[in-house]
Amino acid sequence: MRYYLRKLAFYAIALWAALTLNFLIPRMLPGDPVDILLAKLQQRGGSVDPATRRAYELLLGTDTDESLVHQYLSYLGNLAHGDLGISVSSFPAPVSSVIATSLPWTVTLVGLATLLSVLLGTGLGVLVGWRRGTWLDSLVPATTVLSAVPYFWLALILVAVFGSALGWFPLLGGYDVALDSGWNGPFIWSALYHGALPALTIVISSVGAWLLGTRNMMVSTTAEDFVLTARAKGLRNRRIVVWYAARNAVLPTVAGFAISLGFVVAGSVVTEQVFAYPGIGSKLLQAVQNNDYALMQGIFLVITVAVLGANLLVDLLYGLVDPRIRASG
Repeated sequence: MRYYLRKLAFYAIALWAALTLNFLIPRMLPGDPVDILLAKLQQRGGSVDPATRRAYELLLGTDTDESLVHQYLSYLGNLAHGDLGISVSSFPAPVSSVIATSLPWTVTLVGLATLLSVLLGTGLGVLVGWRRGTWLDSLVPATTVLSAVPYFWLALILVAVFGSALGWFPLLGGYDVALDSGWNGPFIWSALYHGALPALTIVISSVGAWLLGTRNMMVSTTAEDFVLTARAKGLRNRRIVVWYAARNAVLPTVAGFAISLGFVVAGSVVTEQVFAYPGIGSKLLQAVQNNDYALMQGIFLVITVAVLGANLLVDLLYGLVDPRIRASG
């Protein structure tokens, strides 16, 4: 119990520190979201006076008459009530609705692609590690080279080959705009079809790391005494691989997978820009370009909670799996 309480206290402090940085960093950026919004109003023929500016400052939570401490307390109070503010770049939409419409696209694309790459890389890593020294080891250099290729460069290559030259996949977008969005067959098929190439980019660029890590852990695990004992007992190779070697070798992979799920939101910016995919990454870039404090804070909050939640889950699971960790904690 003491171990779990210490972990919960640590992550509560980490969450508070992240929320504080989330409040301060956007305010250190040059520019003012109120000025951007007033410029848009002037372009549409609206009049700008001190009362209008004051109203926008109150609306966006950037009241310069208030102290930074008062703004910070208001920010925490709004978070406690689920109020993330109003988005400047998508004015007058609330930040929560902007995130709600874009986050499912990113979670579906990057989440499923990450899961597929972990399963594929782990399975190949177990096989290659168990049969080390065979021709299967030649897979490792090829996949690690692909992992070293930058996201955007690999995405551009796939777009040029499979999208432009061969025409097998669409070049841009997340779905066919001519279709009615919703849970219907044509729209779901269109979303899957448009998301295939971005997902392939993520899988190709990340599968090598999972394969290499699992392979190295399998090589170390097969040299352990409990594996040698299982072999001496005459157990079948399949049982030794699954219940003795792989079961222990994949523990770091489980931790890495949980942590990578936390970065699903953050890792989509480059991929979504190349493919013009309507996810949270494109909204984050849009928020930075427009000094949209509220939207940046909302997206960073989602990323922070996802990362901290994934790490907390891993720590709690490890405490259940390995009693030694609870005893040392």
